[in-house]
Amino acid sequence: MIRIGLSSEDRKLQPLLSSALGKEFQVSLESSEEGINRMLSAEACDVVILDLDSNYDSPKKRSAYSRHITANQVPFVVMADDGLRQNAVELVRQGAYSYCRKPPSIRDLKAVLRRAHESSSLKRRLLNVRHELEEIPSSDRMIGSSPQMREVYELVRRVTDLNASVLVTGESGTGKELVANAIHNLGVRAGRPFVAVSCGAIPETLIEAELFGHEKGAYTGTVGAREGYLEQAADGTLFLDEIGELTQSTQVKLLRVLQQREFSRLGGNRLTPLRARLIFATHADLAELVAQGKFRLDLYYRINVMKIHVPSLQERPEDIPLIAMHFLRMYSEMYQRPVNDIQPGAMALLQSYSWPGNVRELENVMQRAIIVASGDSIREEDLPRNIQQDDSVVSIVDFHPASSFERLLRDYKVKLAETAVRDNNGNKTLAARSLHISRAYLHRLIRLADKDQLDELGDEDTEEQFAERNTRGLGSA
Repeated sequence: MIRIGLSSEDRKLQPLLSSALGKEFQVSLESSEEGINRMLSAEACDVVILDLDSNYDSPKKRSAYSRHITANQVPFVVMADDGLRQNAVELVRQGAYSYCRKPPSIRDLKAVLRRAHESSSLKRRLLNVRHELEEIPSSDRMIGSSPQMREVYELVRRVTDLNASVLVTGESGTGKELVANAIHNLGVRAGRPFVAVSCGAIPETLIEAELFGHEKGAYTGTVGAREGYLEQAADGTLFLDEIGELTQSTQVKLLRVLQQREFSRLGGNRLTPLRARLIFATHADLAELVAQGKFRLDLYYRINVMKIHVPSLQERPEDIPLIAMHFLRMYSEMYQRPVNDIQPGAMALLQSYSWPGNVRELENVMQRAIIVASGDSIREEDLPRNIQQDDSVVSIVDFHPASSFERLLRDYKVKLAETAVRDNNGNKTLAARSLHISRAYLHRLIRLADKDQLDELGDEDTEEQFAERNTRGLGSA
């Protein structure tokens, strides 16, 4: 519900507007400057409607209106008849959000109020994002306040000081290594070595020598002895990324290390105790690899003592502003570019995009946007064309541009649900499966779509009633 503060000396205006605007808006009337001050200081309204009347010409009233508009974050919409139009335009120049004629078209007034609320909400959200970024320690780059990320933080907190194996799962680019870093840096091993290894990046013929090390002459081409990653990690942390890429023979040897807590270099007989903590990560479904015979079941149970799943960006769109502002701050400083803000329209595009490359792709997009930006803020045209015209998801332009941002995201989900049901010939079970959501949640989205149709009919009836009242009430105000 959008809370409207109405500043007017016409007490008949409040019930008329309240009835005409409908349940989406709550209208409160204040006829004095003190009342408006109380409402603004208590943050009791989201948008203020200033009803200009014949008393506006008084210097005291003009000064009060100007002071309110320039001193508050709450957007002001000026409502005035044609005789006071120039005064209303002057207030808009001073910072008021918009102007509408009196008596107003309710459809237009609703659109203006929604846009004003959306704009102020996004500005407040970006301001909160900046405050949150200032509180994030430099050693902990995991960013997000969504329920999914709060669950990740809680699991990280629980395992930091334990020596149990941890398996971090998630799509490529979600930040699995950041989770491993956080576990290391927040626990008793902080300050000790952190060795990160991508198992998929090492040739099969070298992976064992890289992990376990080798003695001089262990195989053709070796010049001297060499420590492997298990030794380099010492009493710190060894992070093995893409663990599903290990060969079967290496899996057997790694399983023995985990069971015996000791290992030996290739070509050597001396056993070395395993002191490092091991954290594993994969973007693959290890259970599926086990079923296919590509990954050992006993090793799977050894490494999957504690599982932490890192959600994709598509699963947590509410975290995108925080992450985008983090990269904005980091790369604008690195590239020495005076870009310090993201315009609401550009942020809306970032939140509506599907992000197949996850955080890594968002980082790349923000670097590019900072380089091409011509001003001190990132605009819609500074974003890559595929984000401005994303054909892989339901287009954002299908929705009413005056909707609040939360309504926009909700409508986006409803549209996806309707499209999935249509694409699966009405089979809701298959539709839910294609969207990776439960059937119950799909039904809730479909019920929301039905409710919106009823709400739209209700809006039309309300406007007809208001048009009739205009001739009796507002028209003479």
